[in-house]
Amino acid sequence: MTILPTIFVALTLTQASLMLFAQSFGGPPRRPAAASTFAAAPLAKDDAERKILDVLDEMDRSQRRGTMSVPRDDGRLLRLLAEGAGVQHVVELGTSHGYSGIWFCLALRTTGGKLTTFEIDPGRAAAARENFQRAGVSHLVTLIEGDAHQEVTKLKGPIDLVFLDADKEGYADYLKKLLPLVRPGGLIVAHNITAGMADPAFIKAITTDSALDSVFVSVGSSGLSLSLKKR
Repeated sequence: MTILPTIFVALTLTQASLMLFAQSFGGPPRRPAAASTFAAAPLAKDDAERKILDVLDEMDRSQRRGTMSVPRDDGRLLRLLAEGAGVQHVVELGTSHGYSGIWFCLALRTTGGKLTTFEIDPGRAAAARENFQRAGVSHLVTLIEGDAHQEVTKLKGPIDLVFLDADKEGYADYLKKLLPLVRPGGLIVAHNITAGMADPAFIKAITTDSALDSVFVSVGSSGLSLSLKKR
């Protein structure tokens, strides 16, 4: 299935941080636009979705500090991308406590897809398994413990969406190993793409490869890159 163009149209977010990011990599200075003041809370369509959202809300309240999880709106964006594109296989680098993975599962339960997620820390992996179980999405998830740089070489395609949220200096290596497995029309989404955290080698890789079309978006205080593998 193709990535829905309307998803990208909807990503007209806080441009001020994007301009700062562009300037840090040599881009021209521009006058920042005003940030949007609009907001919307997720609404449950049915009891199953309410159960998942309740778990996510509880995680957001009790486990936010020190969990290395994405902010809520970032998780919601991941769900929109996955469900809107009808993805069948998501590969996530950096499970943490399972917060972003559960947002993906909100989409995958409707698309009939699956999540393969990698976590190097045994304690975080154990917490993620518990959270997947509480949310009732364990059947959608394969959690692999260990060094993802080695473990991803065992994967087989096709992959519809890759989400990078592990060691930032490793993004370029993950991209090199996983891009051949991503189907044409698939997405590579990377988290923490800000001037202070993004690895220049990864930025160069996604902006100089003619097989990719990459854009940078800001959700709240977070920066992400979205790269389309062209058909």
